[in-house]
Amino acid sequence: MVSGNLFHCRKNSWPPEEYISRTTLQLFDFDSAAPPEQAWRRRLNSHANILKEFSVTFTEAIKMVRLGIRLWSYIREEASHGRKAPIDPFTRESCKPSATQGVPLGGMGSGSISRGFRGEFRQWQIIPGICEASPVMANQFSIFISRDGGNKNFASVLAPGQHEGLGKAGDQGISSWGWNLSGQHSTYHALFPRAWTIYDGEPDPELKISCRQISPFIPHNYRESSLPTAVFVYTLVNTGRERAKVSLLFTWANSIGGISQLSGDHVNEPFIGEDGVSGVLLHHKTAKGNPPVTFAIAACETQNVSVTVLPCFGLSEGSRVTAKDMWGRMVKDGQFDRENFNSGPSIPSSPGETACAAVSASAWVEPHGKCTVAFALAWSSPKVKFLKGSSYHRRYTKFYGTSERAAQDLVHDALTNYKRWEEDIEIWQNPILNDPRLPEWYKFTLFNELYFLVAGGTVWIDSESSTSNMRNDQHQLVEVENTDVKVTDAKGDGRQDAVIEHTTDSSGVKDKDEAVIANSSSKNESVVAQKKRYSNCSLHPFKMLDLQNENDDVGRFLYLEGVEYIMWCTYDVHFYASFALLELFPKIELNIQRDFAKAVLSEDGRKVKFLAEGNCGIRKVRGAVPHDLGTHDPWNEMNAYNIHDTSKWKDLNPKFVLQVYRDFAATGDMSFGVDVWPAVRTAMEYMEQFDKDNDGLIENDGFPDQTYDAWTVHGVSAYCGCLWLSALQAAAAMAFELGDRSFAEKCKRNFLRAKQSFEEKLWNGSYFNYDSGSSSNSKSIQADQLAGQWYTASSGLPSLFDDFKIKSALMKIYDYNVMKVKGGRMGAVNGMHPNGKVDESCMQSREIWSGVTYGVAATMILAGMEEEAFTAAEGIFIAGWSEEGYGYWFQTPEGWTIDGHFRSLIYMRPLSIWGMQYALSLPKAILEAPKINVMDRIDISPGSGKSSHNETGVRKIAKKASCLGNSVFHCAC
Repeated sequence: MVSGNLFHCRKNSWPPEEYISRTTLQLFDFDSAAPPEQAWRRRLNSHANILKEFSVTFTEAIKMVRLGIRLWSYIREEASHGRKAPIDPFTRESCKPSATQGVPLGGMGSGSISRGFRGEFRQWQIIPGICEASPVMANQFSIFISRDGGNKNFASVLAPGQHEGLGKAGDQGISSWGWNLSGQHSTYHALFPRAWTIYDGEPDPELKISCRQISPFIPHNYRESSLPTAVFVYTLVNTGRERAKVSLLFTWANSIGGISQLSGDHVNEPFIGEDGVSGVLLHHKTAKGNPPVTFAIAACETQNVSVTVLPCFGLSEGSRVTAKDMWGRMVKDGQFDRENFNSGPSIPSSPGETACAAVSASAWVEPHGKCTVAFALAWSSPKVKFLKGSSYHRRYTKFYGTSERAAQDLVHDALTNYKRWEEDIEIWQNPILNDPRLPEWYKFTLFNELYFLVAGGTVWIDSESSTSNMRNDQHQLVEVENTDVKVTDAKGDGRQDAVIEHTTDSSGVKDKDEAVIANSSSKNESVVAQKKRYSNCSLHPFKMLDLQNENDDVGRFLYLEGVEYIMWCTYDVHFYASFALLELFPKIELNIQRDFAKAVLSEDGRKVKFLAEGNCGIRKVRGAVPHDLGTHDPWNEMNAYNIHDTSKWKDLNPKFVLQVYRDFAATGDMSFGVDVWPAVRTAMEYMEQFDKDNDGLIENDGFPDQTYDAWTVHGVSAYCGCLWLSALQAAAAMAFELGDRSFAEKCKRNFLRAKQSFEEKLWNGSYFNYDSGSSSNSKSIQADQLAGQWYTASSGLPSLFDDFKIKSALMKIYDYNVMKVKGGRMGAVNGMHPNGKVDESCMQSREIWSGVTYGVAATMILAGMEEEAFTAAEGIFIAGWSEEGYGYWFQTPEGWTIDGHFRSLIYMRPLSIWGMQYALSLPKAILEAPKINVMDRIDISPGSGKSSHNETGVRKIAKKASCLGNSVFHCAC
């Protein structure tokens, strides 16, 4: 916990008074119209610099030339099948990345649209795995103001006219609009999931305007947080002496980003709904067989607000109504004809033609009066279709049905419920925002980093559709000819196994479902009897570990490693990011762990070529935690990552055990523990093959066999070794709590031996060496060397090492990796030589990884080093989010170099800032857990070195948890 007011006076607090006049703030001091005290802020006329991308050095390029050739060939092969490779460093987006991002729109998992701080709608991710970065400039809010007497008229788009393609003379498109806003007196204030834009006297000096953007991201609300909708609430304050007629205009192109609006066959349709909600539906017919999308733009008519629409206008001279015509009508009348509501669906657009729609909301604002106008946007794309064939229904369809026309209901509910959403958001955020012990920059950065759970390509499906849409259910891992796929539900060596073999041949899928049951706990039971007993439940692991009761059914969830690394739920990175889900949506987090538990017990024998060395192997090895859940057919075709053979990685299995135990300890969910225990035990036993000298400690194999997949490791490593020590202790504790005493004893015995070996081989008196090898960087100071201790402390387990060693290593990291890099203003560099020079042995050793720095800071907090923790993390804020930084806001990259070149924008790992918050406020279940050292409670019996499975104890726990219907032990009871 943070003590006292250590950080109360820290810099990087941005009071709103520095951006908005006090008078204006007072005018907006009602109905949440004023921006909050803590927020990330920018002036709309701020320079949006082009970001500098990383490049490899000549030496690094030479080392990776073979990998580059193989990767290039693989990318071309995937393209020939119409697929995008999950990693493609050779293709650059036509829209160069720039410092323009802002808070994204909508809830989680239903497609996302981001909105830049200047107001442009960009970063379109409606189709899974595809991100169209360029803004659609026809999508705008505009304002038209006229006053009594007629001598003060204003008309302007509410965004600065600083974009390419604007200002073309004679244009019939959006260049003909009034781009009259300078942005000098307009400011943007972001506190995810809300954002405020304040127009402090522009374009009309006597009209103050607040636009409040609200999305339904509400922790622990598993319904509304899935909704693809957002609300824009305009608050108007007339400071003049004359009454003002104000018309706000919302224009929208029938597009899902890129050039999709030009494909043709798009239809717009006006509607009048309930409770005064009226607008236009834009039915978009997607290309390449992707499911259709329907947008809804709407406003809410009230006693003082009149809503009219223009269902269709075009951007070119040949359109029946052009953008220029539309703008002229608004300048003249401030509204459209009411008869437009009766026009019905428009004629389908022709190829090459852009079909746009407009909604106008008009009101009179009395002198010194106030008025509120609310707009909403929704997009309904009920079906998710992945390139290799699997389709699912999104989570929100559980509540709104599977019709695209649900967009109309979504905007209605958004406009009638947004005030309650805001109340719930404030209840969640205020305890942190009002905590005087925390630095200001941390408070709003903590919330703003959550942008990734919306804009990180998230997919959230209804679990009912996840079963009905899986191909043949029992054959979901089978899709190629002459391939064997084994799906194993095994409870570890020396225990009963249930193996299902699925075989395909050229004639199609054949199911030979033969249950091979060995080493039964009842040795006298016949094989026939065993088969009969097992026939009462599914042996397929994707069924055996399936969910719970209907109240706990929150669907299945995916999110990308990053928009440039298109792999779902990349597990070595989820290790860092998962704190956010555990804190805010714990049921989603537990379901992700269940998905990986199922995956541990499966095997996919399809051949894969690994690009780093050019060798071949199988896609998924039983017992190994997969790197990811796939790209083009998630859940069914895992391990899209094919640079290395991740079945030989040393961090994935320990990370699985650590995450499972942390979640188990934090939630106290015994049924979850019982569900995943067989996979935990299997994952631990799988790792024993990597203990080459039988000292209980795993060794790395001389290649980058962990999340730092370009940073070679030899022998015992600080990173993987520490993770393994922590996993041994976590597995021992979990086995003890679930009644598997023999395995608890085994893990404790191995932990004691491994800890001694780890310290003997790596501790040098002040920190743990990078590895036990003899390379030039073996004595490097790795920022992430105590990742295992981070999880140990987060789970309420005894420290892995003496406090002196933990604090000494952390202080070494702080003094060298943090403070020797531009005075601590960039975060922690991954590797630093003990002479104070950055480790440049590879591109990753010389990078600063934002998510790792946050994780190091969390470890420091747990060790009582709060000041060092916040100083280290503040470096990420300064480099990434501050005005003097590189411009990474709402697109935080995996990392950057000390000269400010980024790699991989919009990345998962920086969500680990929630690991800091977790450390500051450990769950009640951990804080109130018995203080007795769990390892001391595990007695090692003489001669207990042999592996045996104490399944009876776990069954007893399962009965107490009342979860036999969901447990893998159901069949054996």
